[in-house]
Amino acid sequence: MSGRLAGKIAIVTGAGSVGPGWGNGRATAVRFAEEGAKIFAVDRNPESVAETIARVKEVNGEIVVHQCDVTDSAAVAAMVKSCVDKFGRVDILMNNVGGSAHGGPVEMPEETWHAQIAFNLNSVFLACKHVLPVMEKQKSGAIINVASTSGIRFTGAFQVGYAATKAGVIQLSRVVAVQYAPKGIRVNTIIPGQLHTPMVEARLAKQRAGGDIESLLKQRLARIPMGFAGDGRDTANAALFLASDEARFITGTELVVDGGMSVRCD
Repeated sequence: MSGRLAGKIAIVTGAGSVGPGWGNGRATAVRFAEEGAKIFAVDRNPESVAETIARVKEVNGEIVVHQCDVTDSAAVAAMVKSCVDKFGRVDILMNNVGGSAHGGPVEMPEETWHAQIAFNLNSVFLACKHVLPVMEKQKSGAIINVASTSGIRFTGAFQVGYAATKAGVIQLSRVVAVQYAPKGIRVNTIIPGQLHTPMVEARLAKQRAGGDIESLLKQRLARIPMGFAGDGRDTANAALFLASDEARFITGTELVVDGGMSVRCD
C-alpha cells in the first residue's frame, strides 16, 4: 500500500537520534513521509536530525525541523504554533522523547528522579496539552505515545524512574483517549521492547555493561523469544498503522512491539 497518510501533517518529537541508524523517531519520520505525510520534525539537538532530513528527502518527502525542549511548556506551545503556522493543522502527534536512568529509590538521586518525570512523562503531557486544542478544532487527529515494556513488567534493569514514567504514559494515554474520543481524536500507545537502536551503542552499553556492546546485545537478545532484535523501523510500522485510517476504530489501547519478550514467564 502507499499514500496511507497522504495530505496529513505529522509532528514527530525526538525525530533525531544519538547516532547513525534507525532510532524510533527517525524511522517514524521517514515511514510517515513514505506514506505521504508532511513531517514537522522536533528535537532539542538540530544536528541529530541531519540524517533524518536526508532520509526523508530520499523518499521525496517534505520535512521541516524545529528545535524544542519538550519539557518546557512555553517552548512546546511555540512548537505547535509554528507547525500550524507552516501547515495549517496537526493531524498526527508522535510523542517519542524519552530515556532511562539507572537506579532504585535509594541509589537514584532525587534530581534524577525529577528529571525522569520531566523527560519521559511531562513531555507527553505538554505535547498533548498544546496539540489537543488544535485537533479538537479540526474534529480529528491521532496521537501516538511511545512507552516501553519497562512500563508493564521488569525487563532486567533497575530503573525505577523510567519504569514508573513509562507506566504513566500508558495510563495517561488511556484517560485522554476516553475524554477525546467523542471529539474525533484517537490516542494510543506503542510499547517497544529491547530494540537495537543507536541508543544501545551510544548510551546503554556504558550504563549497563561497562561499555561492552556485544555483551549487552547478547543479554538483550536472550530475552526475546523470536531470536532477533527489532529496531526503530518496527516501532515506525506500528505507528504508521495507528496513525492511519486503518486504525479508525482503535483508541485507548497499546500495541506491544517486543518480539514476545513481555509475555515470557521467566
